[in-house]
Amino acid sequence: MGSSAAFAQSNASGVIFGHLAQPEGATVRIQNLDTGLTREIGVDSQGRYRAASLPVGRYRVTIERDGQTVESRDNVQVTLGGGVDVSFEEGAAAAKTLEGITVTGNSLPAIDVSSVDSRTVLTAEQLQKLPVARDVTAAALLAPGVIAGDSRYGNVASFGGASASENQYYINGYAVTNALTGLGFTSLPFDAIDQQQIFFGGYGAEYGRSTGGVVNIVTKRGGNEWKAGVGMYVTPQYFAQSPRSVYRTNGQLYQYRGSNKTSAMQYTGYLSGALIKDKLFFYGAGDFTRTTGHTVGTILAPQDAGEVSKATKWLAKVDWNITDNHIVEFTGISDQTDIDRSIYAYNYSTLQATNYLGTDKLKNYDAGPGSAPGGDVYIGKYTGYLTDSLTINALYGRSETDHERRLGYAGSSNCPWITDSRSDASSVIVGCGMVNGTVLGPGAKDKTHGWRFDVEYQLGSHDLRAGVDNQTLESYSGRQYEGGYRWVYRNAGTVPGRPDIQPPAGTQYFVEKRLFQTGAAVRTEQEAQFIEDRWQMNDRWMLYLGLRNEQFKNLNGDGQTYVAQRHQLAPRLGLTWDVFGDSSFKMYANAGRYHLAIPSNVAIRGASASTYYSEYYLYDGVGPNGEPLNLQQLGSRIYLNGEDGTTPNPQTVAAKNLKAYYQDEYILGFDKTLGTDWTWGAKLTYRKLLSSIDDFCDSRPFEKYAERNGIDISNASIPGCYLFNPGESNTFLVDVDGQGTLVPFKLTKQDFVTPEGVGFPDLKRKYYALDLYLEHQFNDKWYGRVDYTFSRSYGNSEGQLKSDIGQLDPSVTQDWDAPEIMQYTNGPLPNDRTHQLKAYGYFQATPEWLFGANVSVASGRPKNCIGVDPVDAIQYGASYFECNFQPSPRGSRGRLPWTYQLNLNTEYRPLWAGASQPLAFTVNVYNVLGKQEEIGIIEVGETGAVDAQGRPIKSREYQRPIAFQKARYVQFGVRYDF
Repeated sequence: MGSSAAFAQSNASGVIFGHLAQPEGATVRIQNLDTGLTREIGVDSQGRYRAASLPVGRYRVTIERDGQTVESRDNVQVTLGGGVDVSFEEGAAAAKTLEGITVTGNSLPAIDVSSVDSRTVLTAEQLQKLPVARDVTAAALLAPGVIAGDSRYGNVASFGGASASENQYYINGYAVTNALTGLGFTSLPFDAIDQQQIFFGGYGAEYGRSTGGVVNIVTKRGGNEWKAGVGMYVTPQYFAQSPRSVYRTNGQLYQYRGSNKTSAMQYTGYLSGALIKDKLFFYGAGDFTRTTGHTVGTILAPQDAGEVSKATKWLAKVDWNITDNHIVEFTGISDQTDIDRSIYAYNYSTLQATNYLGTDKLKNYDAGPGSAPGGDVYIGKYTGYLTDSLTINALYGRSETDHERRLGYAGSSNCPWITDSRSDASSVIVGCGMVNGTVLGPGAKDKTHGWRFDVEYQLGSHDLRAGVDNQTLESYSGRQYEGGYRWVYRNAGTVPGRPDIQPPAGTQYFVEKRLFQTGAAVRTEQEAQFIEDRWQMNDRWMLYLGLRNEQFKNLNGDGQTYVAQRHQLAPRLGLTWDVFGDSSFKMYANAGRYHLAIPSNVAIRGASASTYYSEYYLYDGVGPNGEPLNLQQLGSRIYLNGEDGTTPNPQTVAAKNLKAYYQDEYILGFDKTLGTDWTWGAKLTYRKLLSSIDDFCDSRPFEKYAERNGIDISNASIPGCYLFNPGESNTFLVDVDGQGTLVPFKLTKQDFVTPEGVGFPDLKRKYYALDLYLEHQFNDKWYGRVDYTFSRSYGNSEGQLKSDIGQLDPSVTQDWDAPEIMQYTNGPLPNDRTHQLKAYGYFQATPEWLFGANVSVASGRPKNCIGVDPVDAIQYGASYFECNFQPSPRGSRGRLPWTYQLNLNTEYRPLWAGASQPLAFTVNVYNVLGKQEEIGIIEVGETGAVDAQGRPIKSREYQRPIAFQKARYVQFGVRYDF
């Protein structure tokens, strides 16, 4: 079969294309087998035809001549964003003598020669048959080069070495990524997923705002046949393996987790059908999940939290085929989670809960990073097939999410965060607080609205497409310490960089008081225009040319613009070669640039009013709520990062002409069929982060520049931190007299060099990978795929996040705050997994019995030792890649163990339930081998203070595990489809 005009499609549809050997008088008729949607496509003089922007689903493709059917293909599956080659070489030729005779067949090429990107598409059938946890991230982790992000960021993934906040998530064409941080997304009922597309490179100009990957979901829709189904999935704790308890490296118990188990019950249902046959369709689905269990906290916060979580997700979709040429879709999604916790004190000597402390109630709120935003989403879309060659798509969407957290204390209303960091204390000081960390402030909310419009026109062998893609993200958010402030008990000693903190001789301990408070309504406006041409140069070569132009604008809590970036040009280039002309062997290459906007959370703290200070005290005794008594202050209050509660001048927050965060990527690969059922291939990927945005918090470069240029800055108002492009020269506006007189300071890289000769290194984050795969198409018995990835992610910056310490401040991490902190930072990055092996598949043993497996093997994460710098000129304590005052380069402390995970499932569909086998019983066993290797540890090796001899005090928490592989658990399910 000759390859024809082959073009991939938009983020919610697909394409059917092909070639006829005898085009004279022929018409191609394409009909959706479920909805009846029908298109009749003309054939050009060279025998090519193409149907664009088709809703995903099953189609019949028929060749007609003089009103009679010549040949047809049934069950042509249109996949999300993909192209299906349906050519009729022999049938068209045979039509000369066999006019009117229909020939049917379903054998179609397994290789999509129309795509230049790297993607994995999972269908609803595959998601149902594979032993994969029922969530979007678990499905995304099946794709090569995708790993789980740091556990402290929640259930999120990292793509191709990028940090976990650099991804974009779409449902039915609308972006549902977390509006505040970029971590996570609004989800949907799992059974409502029709197809899930995972892009991990090479995607076209219609996609932007991502330097990691793209997860694109299209939902199911109603058809002419009414269908319904119900299901129940039970995960009892009685069949669950006990999680590993956490011990310090000296063998001391830190957290008892032996009884930290949960039980879950999920009820599902769906209803779909035609309100008007061939015209108006409805699909609705819902999940209700109730999870119960309890969690024992650490010895530093000994609590037992009994938890009841209620997660409600629903989706409703209406499709209106006004005519075969005009389609309208409406989608509504709700993702709401409420958690009620009853918290008790816990006695570690008896391993029993004791007195009641209070309640902790949360709504759409992850107690850690907020990576599960939830909320309500509404999407409307129009598709118009104006002619065979002209198609338009228009989309509008909006979302809204409320976040709440209410703490109800049983006793004292004054329960601050208490941390005991003394390394030699015989007992642990604990407080009455229940969270022991930062909590969300009142009134937190996220809102988004956006629209897209694109026009597609086929001009001979060129498929031209242009569009506009705008989205506005709004958030009100802020965080503060539980109880208003935090007390940290420490071994007495001098604090590096704070000479006035001098405990008297003989003092054993002292205490630090910290206050942290932020809160603002912020907004990010993102606009983009794109144009692309997919040029079928001949029957075997296709060239893709794309250009995306992006504009980003970030506004602070007072509605003032503090960063505006325009003309961020992102060219994309791709080439495919159908080597034999029969879609059996494809070679492809692509290169592209990808931009990422500054996340909204930056303005909460960096561009709006915030307060952050430390005070140090001697104390005599500890009160019942863990607070120190009889205080005597040492030195004066120290504002950290200049956060003194005032809003900085928006013109002074960021470097002028700040370049956007962007990355270049290059891919070279091939796909090859082996016989009729097998496909194999290889791909080389290289990514290089060329520009980053972070903050630096060091006044010395300004002092150096002022002295060299004779500028008086004795009364200057210099913010604590500035946004800038790390590793480059930057220009800043400085209020030199504190009265608003702004003077440009053109700081070169040399200006950032300290008196000791330490300067910022050039930005470096590189990723290269070799991916190999072997896939067996389903042939009535079994399906399977194996992926092996060899990769390296290395450099001196992870990107927007800092997984070394689990810091949740995208684009304002601790990295780059001063030159000293970037010493010895070059090495394997946190998301580096050198070796990954993934294999999954299923076997239809009999019409009644199906068995599935999912295997994942990966090498461990790099380990570090982060400690104190001898000078600590920026007063950051244990924040440097140094330990014992010696360099400790990134990744030099070895690796965490390899991880091995095997998931198995079985499905039984009894024939006695009916010929269509509507009843299914399932059992899924996750982590069959019960492996619970460490996947995260504390990498800070020192406390931040020094002893009387001036030596760094080692941290007893160093290398303590913070996360293990999830313990083995079993899920039982039953479904019935009507």
